[in-house]
Amino acid sequence: MRARLLAVVSLAALAASSVLVSGATARSRATPLTIYAAASLTEVFKALDPAGRYSFAGSNTLETQIRNGAPADVFASAAPLNTQRLYRAGIVDKPVTFTSNRLVLIVPRSNPAGITTVFDLGRKPVKLVVAGAAVPVGGYTRAVLRRLGLTSVLSNVVSVESDVKAVTGKVALGQADAGFVYATDARAVSDDVTAVRIPAWAQPRVRYEIAVVSKSRNKSAARAWIKILLSAKGQKALVSAGFLPLPKASS
Repeated sequence: MRARLLAVVSLAALAASSVLVSGATARSRATPLTIYAAASLTEVFKALDPAGRYSFAGSNTLETQIRNGAPADVFASAAPLNTQRLYRAGIVDKPVTFTSNRLVLIVPRSNPAGITTVFDLGRKPVKLVVAGAAVPVGGYTRAVLRRLGLTSVLSNVVSVESDVKAVTGKVALGQADAGFVYATDARAVSDDVTAVRIPAWAQPRVRYEIAVVSKSRNKSAARAWIKILLSAKGQKALVSAGFLPLPKASS
């Protein structure tokens, strides 16, 4: 399953960004960057720059590691909270938004609980898996449940995970009846899960930010990497992987 997931998303991103990959790879070979990034960015970042040195995990975990001196050059978070806290502490340069996402509910293909709508979570004895509240996807999950009036279903949680990949894996393997993940993660394992739509009015604003780590010894290369990500080709690669277009700045 994991191999199939990587192949599907990587091919889509690579097809949309062949020039980007070659440029980023040449740069990385000359000055390898250490990039700490949200787990949901695993496939697309590896496709964009296979030569990068990556650490993928929950954004909250990565924030703590960078705060404690981990030798990262770039930090890409699935929520502004994590980058902004480090920016206020002087640990990263000013963050910028580079993409966005949306949440879906996923169920195994076999769908043993018979879930057809998100509101079924409140009607059936569903075994639910979620990410921890401090993890961006976990925070977004709880925001969705509040908006839907379904916070009581948290009593049905059978496992609390450290990042979105762990939630996706548990559902794909049939170890839970349902879980909340990003649409990009659901898309990557579409052979193993079915995505159940969440109403637009209940969706949180899922915004990704990226920043250069202030103590990086490769700041010039790190800035160039972010510039590529924000370019038309970088944005096309993200959209091809299922991410949403770069949000327009508020007036």
